[in-house]
This record gives sequence, C-alpha cells and structure tokens, in this order.
Amino acid sequence: MDNIRKAVTNDLTRIAEIELFNYRLNFYPIFKSDWFYFKYLTVPALIEKYADKINSFYVYDDGTVKGFTCVEAAEIKKLFVEPVLQNKGIGGKLLQFAVENGADNLWALEKNTDAIRFYKRYGFRLTGDKKFEEDTTEYLVKLKLEK
Repeated sequence: MDNIRKAVTNDLTRIAEIELFNYRLNFYPIFKSDWFYFKYLTVPALIEKYADKINSFYVYDDGTVKGFTCVEAAEIKKLFVEPVLQNKGIGGKLLQFAVENGADNLWALEKNTDAIRFYKRYGFRLTGDKKFEEDTTEYLVKLKLEK
C-alpha cells in the first residue's frame, strides 16, 4: 500500500513519540497516573522496549513518519497516528494494510470509544470477550474482523 513500509531502527524515535503523545491524550484522562505517563513512559524507554520487536512494526511514511501499526500473528497490537494528523485517512490505510496482511483481531480499551468506533467502521465487531488492562481495573474488549 502506498506510503506504508516495514519499520527500521531509525523509525523508533517517531514511533515512540507518536505512541507517547497518543497515550497522554487518550489514556491519561482515564488512568490519571502522573508517574506512568510522565516518568515511566518516555521516548527512550519505548525505543528500548521496541528495538527487538521492530520486525512487527510498519509505518506510514510520506516523507515523514505520521503513524504506525504493530502486528503480531493475526493480532493488531498497536495502531496510532500522530494526533494532529488524525482524521486524514492515515489510520484507515494502516488498518487496511494490517488486514490485507492477515490481521483480523485486536484488543481496545473499553473506554476508548473513538477507537472502537473507528475499528467498527472498517468491519471489526465486538466479540464479547473482555479482560483487565494489566495492573488496572479498566477493561480491554476484543474486536474481530467480520468476514
């Protein structure tokens, strides 16, 4: 798909920045953990965490990395777009790329209704499966692509 390529080590800084900004905007209001979102979750920490998983990452790059997805087996582990560039079709292209390459399921935070609505627009449906987000009292819900 145009503008989507396998990530390389030099992309890790942008991947980490995009994830960090999204986490702070979307999840900090739910979890309200200053320690996690402003001390633990840092660009260097994410770069280190993802360095050996780089083969699972794909980036949307039109001269600048504007979004990414991480796919392992058939599961979309992550899909984020730079917050100021959302609603421009980048997330949809990343999702279609993941699906075309075999991904058909994912977990989303139950309170992240915007993300759930986004995935539903592309044919994903809630399965009814739930689990706790690690070390929290918030639920993740499973979505699977209807075929």
